[in-house]
Amino acid sequence: MTICAYDSGRELWCRDGKAAAHLKLISIFIIFFTSVIGISLPVLFARFFQGKPAYDKAVLLIKCFAAGVILSTSLVHVLPDAFNALADCQVSSHHPWKDFPFSGLVTLVGVLMALLVDLTASSHVDSHSERDVSEYKPIGAAEMKCCGGKVVEREADLESEERMSVAEEEMAVKMKQRLVSQVLEIGIIFHSVIIGVTMGMSQNKCTIRPLVAALAFHQIFEGMGLGGCIAQAGFSFGTTAYMCLMFSVTTPMGIVLGMLVFFVTGYDDHSSNALIIEGLLGSLSSGILIYMALVDLIALDFFHNKLMNSEIFLKKVSFLALFLGSTFMSILALWA
Repeated sequence: MTICAYDSGRELWCRDGKAAAHLKLISIFIIFFTSVIGISLPVLFARFFQGKPAYDKAVLLIKCFAAGVILSTSLVHVLPDAFNALADCQVSSHHPWKDFPFSGLVTLVGVLMALLVDLTASSHVDSHSERDVSEYKPIGAAEMKCCGGKVVEREADLESEERMSVAEEEMAVKMKQRLVSQVLEIGIIFHSVIIGVTMGMSQNKCTIRPLVAALAFHQIFEGMGLGGCIAQAGFSFGTTAYMCLMFSVTTPMGIVLGMLVFFVTGYDDHSSNALIIEGLLGSLSSGILIYMALVDLIALDFFHNKLMNSEIFLKKVSFLALFLGSTFMSILALWA
């Protein structure tokens, strides 16, 4: 039991509900505006370059920076917090939590869930594309009789089929990018809700004060990551605005929800049940983010992107953007 002992003097001084509530109300507005700035910057940047020669390269660099941010978020922020929550003595001293590494297991479940969603959606996209191809008949496909009744194929048929093949490939890539953006936002929303609710239930002003500034930068970089993927996916204005709004309000809504839960139930954020929920949800979102970052962002761009494979210099710059994204996000782990 001595392992679970707290510094009672500092704990009592820091546990100030009124001061904590004041800090949380300020944090709601700060985090909301920084989230809007973070996710809007890459979207506006991409629209500014749209139609210009550097558009594809700019979006690719934004997406590589985004991949670094997402990968760092999952491995440096979310997963260690999930392990720490389930390794707390209030949890790890009881069955079955002390008998098995549940954080790793649930992270694995998150990875497999993301893979299952990816496979299911990709199969649906492929079958939809094949059905469209079979029903589509290009202009000029009709046969033409001439030269004594002989059938001569027009060159326009081949050109039309090639254009159709390229269009179908581009459509499949675009739908894949949209799927990646949507699944990625789900994983980030899981993470944001956990952060918000945990902060909303906390009554420790010493923990909240540095957390507000750290979360502001956290939301900027994470928003840039998601915004880069949304920009490349080419959603309509309404869908883009909706996805940006959902990211921006998730953490503030989580803080409000945490405050309401504490007000109604007096729920202790250091209780074993709160730590278990935090650990399990964090592990699940970490698995989703790890899969999305490595498979659908990094591997897809570095190994299957025609633009990057054709320009070695662009690949080097893209790796630098990936490195910078992961570095900046990792540094924030010093404070949050």
